[in-house]
Formats: sequence, structure tokens, C-alpha cells
Amino acid sequence: MASQDSLKMHELCKIQTRLSSLTLVPKLKHSLSLTLQHFLPLAGNIVWPSNSQKHIIKYTPGDGVSLVIAESDADFYLLSEKSPIEAIKSRHLVSHLDSSDSICSVISPQITLFPNRGFCNGVSAHHAALDGKSTIIFMNAWAYICQNGAELPSLLPELEPFLNREVIKGPDGLDVLLINQWEKLSAIIDPSNLNQRSLKISSSVPPTLDQSLRATFELTHSDLEKIKNRMLATWDKGHERNSKQQWQVSLWINGGLLSRLEPPIPDNYLGNCVFPHAVNVQPEEFTKENGLISVAKKIYSKVKMLDKGVLDGIDDLFTRWISLISEGAQGIRVAGSTRFGVYRTDFGWGRPIKVEITSIDRGLTMAFAESRDGNGGIEIGLVMNKHEMNAFATIFHEGLQSL
Repeated sequence: MASQDSLKMHELCKIQTRLSSLTLVPKLKHSLSLTLQHFLPLAGNIVWPSNSQKHIIKYTPGDGVSLVIAESDADFYLLSEKSPIEAIKSRHLVSHLDSSDSICSVISPQITLFPNRGFCNGVSAHHAALDGKSTIIFMNAWAYICQNGAELPSLLPELEPFLNREVIKGPDGLDVLLINQWEKLSAIIDPSNLNQRSLKISSSVPPTLDQSLRATFELTHSDLEKIKNRMLATWDKGHERNSKQQWQVSLWINGGLLSRLEPPIPDNYLGNCVFPHAVNVQPEEFTKENGLISVAKKIYSKVKMLDKGVLDGIDDLFTRWISLISEGAQGIRVAGSTRFGVYRTDFGWGRPIKVEITSIDRGLTMAFAESRDGNGGIEIGLVMNKHEMNAFATIFHEGLQSL
């Protein structure tokens, strides 16, 4: 069973001038076709040949993607707000990746029209083929071609995908080892699927939509400076604590490999080149005096470790995941990045007024992005049940006032 995670993002774009779907949709569709000619692997499929130990991305001339065109009567402006709304309202803005035991699509774009209001450009992307950074490169390339309107124009150098996977060097057999370990982890997550070579995307972690709210919290540049100064003022008072007790919180952060590998990989590399690392803490560390400093030091130590040996521990990554799951650890994932520049994506009608990672409604995940206004702040996307969201919002805003 191949149960790969899927990065789902959508952008809500306000149309400043009244454009009918007869104009908007053909322009987006045509520019998508031109963009895919630069990104041919994304027009292919993930397959697993019977004589291969690993699955591959296979593109055959004539392959393409299925573009979903939808129309919504939902409140465009309500969906554009950062304040909490029902999490399920975002789900209809992204389509599902087609998958079966033998084949799986790489991306699935969807354009949702809000008549006389705006449109949403959403894409589901398979993490076996590309990570978040690569997804944004594709979206920015699509936006660039759509805005310029030329027939198969040349892309900016930073948008032209680097497709050579051979530049990534690692221990011999590492790829097959990771696949085998992933299959073991998948079997624990979804014991009902006994086909270990299936490419069908698992539904064992369904969206937590019942009574759940989705919201975006913002920290301005000023807020971040106050937090940093407060942390530095008490940095020496915080002490890292041993986190090997039975129950713990495991914060999973993705470490980018591109600049840390030898030799470094170009920034426009198209693929999945991140390595998740766990920072383990006890729940009470967040509430004890100077506990936040202790947690921050653990994160800091993990990031510094990446610079020294980014592939250290990669061979038993999933073994450690399985161990944490068996010990009952509460996992918190981090998605996105403030360095992706998601609000620079302009299809010709201005920057998106809101960008979300829809799939954070699967488990406890925090989504990060840069602030839309470009003031050096950050946006944090969360999905929680109503009670938790209200409690978090109160603590968040009271915490900012106390800085």
C-alpha cells in the first residue's frame, strides 16, 4: 500500500474587473497547457512496475491532467476572511487525486468560480512527486505564463524546473529502504489495506471536519520582534529537559535538503527534497516557567543539527515514527513555509487575497506562510474543533497583548 500524503493548496483571487467565465476559464486552461510543457512529469502518472522495487513517475506523450471547473454559490468574502469559519467550506475548493492500485495522478488542479465575485485556483499535489516548494514553483510558472499570454514563452530562470534527480546523492539502497519502511508504517495506519504495492491514496486519516473550524492567525513583524527580544532576554534561564517519558508531544518539522546537500541542489529543483525531523517535548514544558525557552532551544538545536548532517538518521526515520506512535506520542506537523512566497502568485488579476493549505484538516497541523501585506510577518493556519479554536484564539491574543 502506498499511502502518500497530498499537499492541497488553494488561492482565493478577487477579480477587479468583471470577467465572465467565457474569458477567464479559457485563459487559465490554455496557460496551464503551456505550463505543463515545461513540467512534463506533472502531466504523467505515478506507477509501480511489477519488475521494480520502487514506483516511478512515468510520462507518455499525450498524457495530461484533468482540470476541474466548478461554480460555487458560497460567500466568497467569508471564505476570504482569516477569522474562524467551518473547515468543511474549504474542502469543495480542491479536487481529489485520481488513484487506483496500479496508477496515481501527480497533480489535480481545480478552478472554482464565484460569479461576479472572484475565483479560486486550487491544486492537489502528490508528495511522492513534489514538495511544497516545488508546488509553488509550478503555480508561479503557471501564473507567469497566464499573465504574459505568449505562446510557450520562456520562463524566468527561477521558474524553469530543474528535473535531474541524479544530482541527489545518498547511501546505496536508501530509496528502497525508505519505501519498505513507509509501507510498514502505512500498514499500521491502515491495517485494512493488505496490498503493499497499491498506489491508491489511503483514506485512513480523514479530514476532521465535524464541528471543526479553520482560521488564520497573523504575527506582524513587530510581534515577531517583541517575541524574539523576550526570548533572548530569558534565553539563559531555559533548560532543555529530558523527553523520554511515556507520553510526549512530537513536533515534526521539515528540513530542506537543497542547500544542505553536497553539492547543493538548485533552488528550482522539481521533486520532494525535504527530510522530516522530530522535536520531542513533554506537554508540561509549555506551561512551566521559562518552559517556552526550553522548547525553543530544542527546536534551535534540531535546526543546527541539520546544518551539520542533514541525512543523519534518515535510514531509520520511519522506524522512529512507528516507535513514537506505539508510545502514544501526540504528533504536531508543520506544513508550508514563510519562504515560499505564496502571495507573489499573480495570474493577471492581482495577488491572491488568501492562500490556504487545505489538508491541515487531517490531524493536528500548523500551516505557515508569509503575510500577504509583505510587512515581514507570518500567517499561521489551523483547524480545530470549536471549543479548542476559541480557547486558542483567546490565549493567542492575550499573549500578544502581554508582550
